[in-house]
Amino acid sequence: MLSTELTAALNKQMNEEFAAAHAYMAMAAYCAKESYDGFANFYEQQAAEERFHGTKIYNYLNDRDQHAKFSEIPAPKTEFSSVLDTFEAGLAQEQQVTANFYNLAELAKNDKEFSTISFLNWFLDEQVEEEAMFKKHIDYIRRIKDDANALYLYEKELGKRNFNEEE
Repeated sequence: MLSTELTAALNKQMNEEFAAAHAYMAMAAYCAKESYDGFANFYEQQAAEERFHGTKIYNYLNDRDQHAKFSEIPAPKTEFSSVLDTFEAGLAQEQQVTANFYNLAELAKNDKEFSTISFLNWFLDEQVEEEAMFKKHIDYIRRIKDDANALYLYEKELGKRNFNEEE
């Protein structure tokens, strides 16, 4: 049985995942308002991925006969100065999520909760990919600078993104 502390931490992270989805939808809304439909799609897909992550933790809690508890989701940041600003905010959010999963892994290790350690390894691997992806997009957008044509092409490329939970 999971410890009270580990269960509480998993519940907190489940809620953080759903809050991240909320934040990504706010980024999508900003991009849509600025007529960056490709970037808006990128964030809509990112939000779907975060909801998938939250649901994965929800299911794990249920599988371990624990009560998944939902909390209030705070209002996300809704004003951004640029598309680059949204990606920088996304990277900061992913870095916080990584830190959260490191703390969860430490709790599971201290509890000798090997099943939870195995479960969390998927998320730790996922966070490496998430941070690298945001860093890459930030690098590309900085490289593009004020080249409207390059930004247009890059936005169209990100507009093709489609989250598939099977991958």
